[in-house]
Amino acid sequence: MQTQDVKGRRWSDLTDPQKTALLVAASVQLSLAATAWVDLARRPRDQVNGPKGAWAAVIAVNFVGPISYFAFGRRR
Repeated sequence: MQTQDVKGRRWSDLTDPQKTALLVAASVQLSLAATAWVDLARRPRDQVNGPKGAWAAVIAVNFVGPISYFAFGRRR
């Protein structure tokens, strides 16, 4: 069994299920990030734990950022 370097893979090298999974994951990530950024922009500063600028940067981190913002960044 031969392993191929992941860095050298191209879109055309992926199978249809792999392409679908990648597109779904990217859609979920973008949706989470966009929702978190909109919430952060609309939320008053006193309802955010910490500086809004720092949370805006954290949200850019794949999956972990938006989930962290929703779990720890907002005051209820």
